Amino acid sequence: MLVCKQLEDAGFLNGFSTRIGGVSDFPKDSLNLAGFDEDAAENIYENRRRFLRVFDGQFALATAWQVHGDGVKTVRTEDDVRNSEERFDALASSRAQTLVGVKTADCVPVLLADPANGAFGAVHAGWKGTAAAIVVRAIEKLAAEFGSKAENLLAAIGPSASCDSYEVGSDVIERFAASFANHEKYFTATQPGHAFVDLKAANRDLLISAGVDPANISVTSLCTMARTDLFFSYRVEKKKIGKTGRLLSVIGRQ
Repeated sequence: MLVCKQLEDAGFLNGFSTRIGGVSDFPKDSLNLAGFDEDAAENIYENRRRFLRVFDGQFALATAWQVHGDGVKTVRTEDDVRNSEERFDALASSRAQTLVGVKTADCVPVLLADPANGAFGAVHAGWKGTAAAIVVRAIEKLAAEFGSKAENLLAAIGPSASCDSYEVGSDVIERFAASFANHEKYFTATQPGHAFVDLKAANRDLLISAGVDPANISVTSLCTMARTDLFFSYRVEKKKIGKTGRLLSVIGRQ
């Protein structure tokens, strides 16, 4: 598991999972934490047990059915924790002994924390969510529900497909053109109508545009597509073996 020290030092438990140390056959001993249509439920639950065991104490895990949208779920009660079938791509909470988490396998995971009031959030930002500014929606939810101020927030952008690996077509380029000023800076042309896209940079800029101090944003350089020894990659492994596991990025507090 990877941990953001800036979040940890502020009192927030957090982790970005790797594929190491599980019981799933992706290949053998992989830590697949979601994707029930491609793995046995008992494998996923055992992998989650192992992942959660790393944290000191008993924690409930709150997730959602991700749909590449811009919806943000508020987690306040035990019912909110249990209902993982609601369709959202980000979660916000201030509930103690609860980890909110998002599942990825190339998309960008973003963890948010407010040391001033103890609120926190997790965001799943694929290219559609990035174009829809889901990290901004998550910040707005933290403000509306818990009174968070953007200038107090810490953010961590985790492992995802990087700008020298993640090639997209004209549909993505056109969507970004409609959503971002100077959208060209996020693309490196490859062939006509195609380019590599830097989703990490786009999400970092969105955080800054919402008022987050650049000094409070941590970004890993690790790429899921380049490092399939450490991470699951939908783009690489779906093409190569027909299936892939899912990573989990979580944040919470005692």
